[in-house]
Amino acid sequence: MKLITITPDAIVIGQALPYSLRDQSGALLASKGFVVEKQEDLDLMVAQRGQLYIDSNEPGSTHRSYVGRLHSMLREDRSLGQIAEAQIKSSDAIGRREADLTAEPDWLELQMQTQVMLRDNNPATFMPRLDKLQATLNRHTLNNPDGTLLALVYLSSTELKRYSATHAMLVSVMCSVAAREVLKWRPEPQATLSKAALTMNLGMTELQDQLALQKSGINPAQRLQVEQHAAHSVQLLTQLGVTDPTWLEAVGAHHTKTPGALSSHTEGQRLARLIQRADMFAALLAPRASRLAESAASAMKACYFDENSQIDETGAALIKAMGIYFPGALVRLATEEVAIVIRRGANTTTPRVAVLLNRSGMPSVELIVRDTSQREFRITSGVPHHDIKVKINLDRLLLLAKLPTGDRY
Repeated sequence: MKLITITPDAIVIGQALPYSLRDQSGALLASKGFVVEKQEDLDLMVAQRGQLYIDSNEPGSTHRSYVGRLHSMLREDRSLGQIAEAQIKSSDAIGRREADLTAEPDWLELQMQTQVMLRDNNPATFMPRLDKLQATLNRHTLNNPDGTLLALVYLSSTELKRYSATHAMLVSVMCSVAAREVLKWRPEPQATLSKAALTMNLGMTELQDQLALQKSGINPAQRLQVEQHAAHSVQLLTQLGVTDPTWLEAVGAHHTKTPGALSSHTEGQRLARLIQRADMFAALLAPRASRLAESAASAMKACYFDENSQIDETGAALIKAMGIYFPGALVRLATEEVAIVIRRGANTTTPRVAVLLNRSGMPSVELIVRDTSQREFRITSGVPHHDIKVKINLDRLLLLAKLPTGDRY
């Protein structure tokens, strides 16, 4: 047994543990697959047993051990150089996994990669990290756009921690899907768009995470930082070696009000407008410690109409790309079942869904896929995430999203 420390932040509340948790002596605290249901349960475990450990020799734990160690180093305020050099003996296994381009995404790892990138002030390492992250997200978005949207919308709707990282990834993916599938932009501006979306809030990354967990209202100093963050982000990107004027313009203008036809804007302004609409949409979907998330309908309405109450071209493109009922959204069916959208359908209102609650309001024993284009399974309304008190296994949903309609898991 080889014990490696793991930070509590690496444990996702409400999701099955991918490894067993142990104390300093190696005694088992929680088996692999156990679900830590509440933050209070985790806090109590740490208070009673101190530092948490995992066995790096446990099958399947190597990759997560590496991610856990990165979390620990970040919490300990280690230098980014030390974080970049962090390795474990089984790093060759990690390399093999990363080399497998068909591997399923590890969303905990991608959150961590994004978090580290957003805090990297070293020009020598920032751009390689960003390029790698953007390429990875682009690959997953091309190979499985529904699964990618499902994972990021679900995490954004249910998890307060690592908000800045999850939000940046979701906005980037939303913009990429809309630009490619609806607006039909060329690959070059698509890549610039993705990077601009990932770095739009570079100037207030730590504040974003703080505000997500802050129960009190925003104070004047924080509000000023929010108001100045676009210009500050441009300044930081310039210091990190970014010279692309379109990228910099997109970041600098992503909160500027520029209604009207996209054809009347510069390329940077077009990218900024799409980022602005996606940023608004994603922010409304995400809860805060101080408020509940807005409904999907409210989020869509906010981005669909511009400042003059006219249909916004980029907002309409986002809704067409995502769907009225988009992956990760909760819905109620004509059968009185409550389900989560796992795949977009032939049109924006007929997605594939997986049943979470049966018509009696009880958790479904089996996750059954419904095709909402069939009249008996049509969607009657959306359902806020905070209204549903049921444990959701994201990995099962992502697997189920690939199965034919009617299959069970």
